[in-house]
Amino acid sequence: MINIINKIFKNTKNLNNHSSSFNDLRKNYKTEKIFNSVSKYSEHSEVRYVGGCVRKILNKEKVDDIDLATNLNPNEITNLLNENNINYFDTGIEHGTITAVLDDNNFEITSLRKDILTDGRHAKVEFSDSWTDDSARRDFTINAIYADIHGNLFDPHDGKKDLEKGVIKFIGEPEKRIKEDYLRILRYIRFYLNYSKKDHETEVKRTIKQNLSGIKKISKERLLAELKKLVQSEGFLKINKDPFCLEVILLIFPELKNLNLFKNLSPHALSLYDSKSFIFLISLMIIDDTDNVDYFIYKYNLSNHDKSKIIFLKKIFSTKNSIEDFSEKNLWKVLYLNDKERLIDMIDFKIFRSKKIDKKLLNLKKFFQDKEKPIFPVKAKHLQDEYKLKEGIELGKKLKDIENMWINNSFKITNEEIKKIVIG
Repeated sequence: MINIINKIFKNTKNLNNHSSSFNDLRKNYKTEKIFNSVSKYSEHSEVRYVGGCVRKILNKEKVDDIDLATNLNPNEITNLLNENNINYFDTGIEHGTITAVLDDNNFEITSLRKDILTDGRHAKVEFSDSWTDDSARRDFTINAIYADIHGNLFDPHDGKKDLEKGVIKFIGEPEKRIKEDYLRILRYIRFYLNYSKKDHETEVKRTIKQNLSGIKKISKERLLAELKKLVQSEGFLKINKDPFCLEVILLIFPELKNLNLFKNLSPHALSLYDSKSFIFLISLMIIDDTDNVDYFIYKYNLSNHDKSKIIFLKKIFSTKNSIEDFSEKNLWKVLYLNDKERLIDMIDFKIFRSKKIDKKLLNLKKFFQDKEKPIFPVKAKHLQDEYKLKEGIELGKKLKDIENMWINNSFKITNEEIKKIVIG
C-alpha cells in the first residue's frame, strides 16, 4: 500500500509548473545522490525537500540552503550515508538532524518527528514515519511544504496557496506555536516582512505582545542568528514602514538605536546593501556616542574578529569627524594600519550615513579598490648591521619612530632621515 501511495505522490500534478527549478536544484547541487541512496535503502524509505528551499522555489527566489526530511531515523540515515560514501557530521542527532556534505554543499537531513514536550526553547521529540505529523509541528504553513526530487508537492496545510496570497499563517493556534519556541516571534517578523501582502491579524499581534517576555528564554546565540537572517533578508528594509514589526524588533533588540537610518538610504547605499556583512549592518544600527556598542558586544558575546570590526568603526564614527579623515593620505594610513576590508567598510559607513551621494567618497572607494597594503621597507636587521644597534627596547623604539615618519611622509623615507632618527 505504501508503495502505491508513493507512486501516486511521485506522479501527482498538484503543483507544478516549477519542475524546471527543482531540476536545476538537482543538477546544481547534485542532490540526486542523496535521493537515490535513500530510495534504495529500503522498500519504504523516502526523502523530500522541505521548508525554505521549497518556499523559495515557489516564490522564484534564489535558493541558498537545502533542508531535507526523511522517514528514516538518525541511525538509518548515518548507515546509508556511510554505505554510499557520503560525508556527514552531527548537527543535532538527538533532534534527528544529520548534515550531509556533497561537493562542499551542506544538506540538513532531519527525521520525521513529533513534539512530546516543549518549554519555549527546546523540544523533546519522538521520531515518526508520518509526514502529516511532522508537518503539524512546524511553525508556518509556508514552511510546511514538502517536495520530491521532481518537484511534486506534499502540502497538507495549503502553504503554497498562503504563499501566493501573501498570508503568514501559524499552523494551529498562534499562542501554542509561540509557546513551543519563542523564537517564532522573530521568525514571524521575518516572514511577514518578506512575504506578506496582508495586514497583521489582530489576534496574532495580541498574542505576540503577550508572549514577548518569553524571548528571555532563548539563548543569545539563537537570537543573534535569527536577527542575522532578518537583517540579510530582502524584506528587512521595509521594517520602518511597518509600525508593529518595528516595535517588536526594538523591544527585543533595544540596542538597534539607529534603525531609522534605513528609512531613506541613498540609491548608492541601497545598491551596496546586499554586499555588506551582517556585522557592518549591525554597526550602522548600534554605533552612537554612548556605551551602546560595548553593551551589545558583551550581551551577544561576539567573536574577537567581529568585535574588532565594530570597535574600529566606533572609534571613527562615534564622534564628529572632519573631512580630512577621508582624505586620500589618511585612507592610505588606514589601509596600512588595518586592511582593505576595514578601509572599504569605513568609506561605505560614511556613504550609508550620507543622505546624498558623495562623489568624493565614491571616487576614493574606486581608487582604493585595487590598491595593496604598503610594505614597510626597513628591517631590524638593517639597523643592527648598519648602526650596530643591539636587539632590545632601544632598537624597537628606533624602528617604530622610523615607521611613523615613513607613514606620515606618504610611505617614503630617505637614508638620511633614517640616520637622523637612529643617531639623533
